[in-house]
Amino acid sequence: MKNFLVLFREPEGRNDVHTDVEITNHQQAWQQWMEKYMAEGKIAGGNSLTLQGKIIKGPDGHISDSIHYVGTEIVGGFLLLKAGSLDEAAHIVSSCPVYQFGGYAEVREY
Repeated sequence: MKNFLVLFREPEGRNDVHTDVEITNHQQAWQQWMEKYMAEGKIAGGNSLTLQGKIIKGPDGHISDSIHYVGTEIVGGFLLLKAGSLDEAAHIVSSCPVYQFGGYAEVREY
């Protein structure tokens, strides 16, 4: 098995209004998806991320109170995934619920 990092990128939709039913369905979809791949030994770790953070830049190590945005897009979470190949990892991630609210994923081997 190879190791992959999955970065979940999404519109900063935590301020978007979703119905209670939409939120519950989304959370249940994530729980079911995670449980399936955890039971198969494919998920080695991961979590969602808060909106608080710091950016460190430059040769002097300047620190600012912010997170990286591209437009309104953020990295919303990550997974450590185990798969036989990049194609298999991508196939697994293609079925995750991140797409329900306009997000997308990037998979890279480490």
